[in-house]
Amino acid sequence: MSTEPFTGTDQREEADRLGMWLFLATEAMMFGALFFALTVVRLRVPDGVRLASGHLDKLLGTVNTGVLLTSSLLVALAVAAARQGRQERTAGLLAGAAGLGVVFLAIKATEYAREFREGLMPGPGFRLHDQPGAELFFNLYYAATGLHAVHLTIGVLLMLGLSARVLGGWVRLPEHATTVELPGLYWHIVDIVWVFLYPALYLVAR
Repeated sequence: MSTEPFTGTDQREEADRLGMWLFLATEAMMFGALFFALTVVRLRVPDGVRLASGHLDKLLGTVNTGVLLTSSLLVALAVAAARQGRQERTAGLLAGAAGLGVVFLAIKATEYAREFREGLMPGPGFRLHDQPGAELFFNLYYAATGLHAVHLTIGVLLMLGLSARVLGGWVRLPEHATTVELPGLYWHIVDIVWVFLYPALYLVAR
């Protein structure tokens, strides 16, 4: 008697999609808790939050938003190419998205370094220690952006590995286009989280 849990490819792909959406739902809840905390802090100490947010580099934040939105476009194009069976184009687009992810992380690291030099790291020597709420805002800022950076790093590794597998022929397209589609969903969710983080962190002062 067969021990295969699925009766066909379509059923297996539906199960894969359901599993991915359930995983992404847990990720959304985790980031949702951070958004809730940011909202509470902003309501309780609005002046401190506005002052702290005003010290963030809005130019770099805006550039990074554009970088991630462009990377999401490349992933969407990669999924479309996968469904058309275009192996090399799919691999190239996935690699391009991963490259933009690395650019995002490099810009974020530059921003962290600048904030460290300016005394904006919570703890001893925190520059805005006399402003209620400012240090709490930066704690949440580093928690949210750091967690996002970890997820993006995972996404970069996924995209690079998938690109290599597609280019090497280990993933045959379009038969296994779902293998490209599901990691693409993860990438889009990571990008969407940043689209919400950007105004919640960088545009408070406005």
